[in-house]
Amino acid sequence: MFSTPDSSAPAAAPTAAYFDNAATTPLDPEVLETMLPFMREHFGNPSSIHGHGRKVRAAIENARKTIAHLINASPAEITFTSGGTEGDNYAAFGSVRQLGVQHAITSPLEHHAVLHTLQALEKNGYVQLSYVRHDERGRLDLEHLDQLLAAQPRTFVSLMHANNEIGNLNDIQTIGDICARHEAVFHTDTVQTMGHYRIDVQQLKNHFLVGSAHKFHGPKGVGFLYRRSGVQASPLIHGGAQERNVRAGTENVYGIVGLAKALEIACSQMADHQRYIQGLKDRFIARLTAEIDDVDFNGHSAVTDQSLYTVLNVSLPPSEMNEMLLFNLDINHVSVSGGSACSSGANTGSHVLTALGCDPGRGAIRFSMSKYNTEAEVDFAVEQLAKMYRKVSA
Repeated sequence: MFSTPDSSAPAAAPTAAYFDNAATTPLDPEVLETMLPFMREHFGNPSSIHGHGRKVRAAIENARKTIAHLINASPAEITFTSGGTEGDNYAAFGSVRQLGVQHAITSPLEHHAVLHTLQALEKNGYVQLSYVRHDERGRLDLEHLDQLLAAQPRTFVSLMHANNEIGNLNDIQTIGDICARHEAVFHTDTVQTMGHYRIDVQQLKNHFLVGSAHKFHGPKGVGFLYRRSGVQASPLIHGGAQERNVRAGTENVYGIVGLAKALEIACSQMADHQRYIQGLKDRFIARLTAEIDDVDFNGHSAVTDQSLYTVLNVSLPPSEMNEMLLFNLDINHVSVSGGSACSSGANTGSHVLTALGCDPGRGAIRFSMSKYNTEAEVDFAVEQLAKMYRKVSA
């Protein structure tokens, strides 16, 4: 059971708040303790045949079995990667090279790990790329997906489980059924939902699925790819026989061990986490609407059964100073995002909000929560935002 602050005990008011958990989460102390022996004592190369190597190899295979069990897969279907981006690239490039796919379908709302990969494949003449339509709140038009697949059935489809910016949940069960009807190859990015929702690959029709440890309190730089048994795809990285000849290179041993432990903790405490974090999100919605006039929420992020309980994307009233809000929040010790953290250095704005046709004059802030946040931190963040908003709007 994860621990939350004792509400009966007096606590000092927070002076800082981290609400960018969709970008990365704090490492769970129990995960760190699991990793430390593989940083200190168990240093063998898992490809070595001596005792030091065999001990480490056993730890990797135990981690593989743990992850496979948690998503109801076979251990042979799990490949360890550096994270979600590599897994997305593997699924796309592997499907084109090995499976002979010449048409791909995605949506304009996908993470750049998928969008940029498929656009690169199209630019180089490997695939024709189509986009599923969506409405102004980001809901995908699955009838349009069905029509696209009817026209070109042998297709690679990549549609995420939940959007990392606006939190919209996609019905990957129905998407998988549509893809199966047309014999399409279905890949879904579950980076934002892995460890937060039950995922059973036996109930889905996906061929590929990816997860990343640092989104559920594991270490950065490690993730996994699920590849359904019987699906062939060529490797991205060559040079060794690691990961059953799928991904060359010495494995990130302590990362892999930490990944498995983090997912195990997340799955064992999932119901409690969801209730607690949804309460924080509800408090955010109530406080923001009470403190700021004309506040709205992008996508379906404020709709409980249609969005991630960890993400709330806030739309603020028009103001010439909106572009300074993230900077001012940072100065006041509130860490948030204005969109996808993976492209924050590009300063190009959110491609998701642009695709939705959101008013560029309105400010947008993504609050993303974890089990380590508190109600007091929610109140602190809202107070700082309301104070600055009144200040810039005066």
